[in-house]
Amino acid sequence: MKKFLVLQSDFGLDDGAVAAMYGVAYFTAPEITIHDLTHGIEPYNIFQGSYRLFQALTYWPKGSVFVSVVDPGVGSQRKSIMAKTKSGHYVVTPDNGTLSHIAKYVGLDQVRQIDEAVNRLPHSQDSHTFHGRDVYVYNGALLAQDNAFFESLPNQLDLSELTYLDLVDPVVSEEGIQGTIDILDIRFGSLWTNIPLETLQANNIHQGDYLEIVIKEHGQERYREQVLFGRSFAAVAIGRPIAYVNSLIRLALGINQGNFALGYKIGTGNQWTIHVKK
Repeated sequence: MKKFLVLQSDFGLDDGAVAAMYGVAYFTAPEITIHDLTHGIEPYNIFQGSYRLFQALTYWPKGSVFVSVVDPGVGSQRKSIMAKTKSGHYVVTPDNGTLSHIAKYVGLDQVRQIDEAVNRLPHSQDSHTFHGRDVYVYNGALLAQDNAFFESLPNQLDLSELTYLDLVDPVVSEEGIQGTIDILDIRFGSLWTNIPLETLQANNIHQGDYLEIVIKEHGQERYREQVLFGRSFAAVAIGRPIAYVNSLIRLALGINQGNFALGYKIGTGNQWTIHVKK
């Protein structure tokens, strides 16, 4: 049976950091297989790291282990943790909010604290700025090799004690549906929102309808247009906007063979709201 370790970081691939993590993992657990989720998280952007875990985790076999290292607090008093999800997957990461989307949309079963003084790469005790190599991937490899390693960590944490990001829910009113632009489909510049398809359908919004879309940043209008809610980009002419259902079954907004985020200078986060009505 294959044993999977999946790595995510904000390290990029321009130096040897990711390769060092691979080396530690294979040295620690030679029989596992290692894959990359992404190493292109925007530096220090914990929200992106949290979202990308949610985007990918449940599509992997149960027992797969994810190591996510977006760690602006490395070397501080923030905890290092190992989580078991209700879906039967594992995440090894700092306790800095990285588990927020998993906690909200997948569910956490248990979380245990990693003792950084004990559970770490041998002879790395004098290194304090590369916990991705020395703590997270080392423990992740042991966990991927044998999921029972989770039970060997004695310090179980109360889930309420963890650090969580502020993830908001869509709001439905007489004026329509208000959501947030959570993240981009980066290569193509499409906007992914937090509005589920079921919320649209419950408010009599269906594919084929034209929607009035308003996007605001901190309450200031940045975009307004009537947009077709279609099945795919082919429903509109090249260069035209379209609202569609993305791979996470949520409302998204893009341009057929264009880049919406760049074209209209739209960003992500709770300060970017999207207002939708029929």
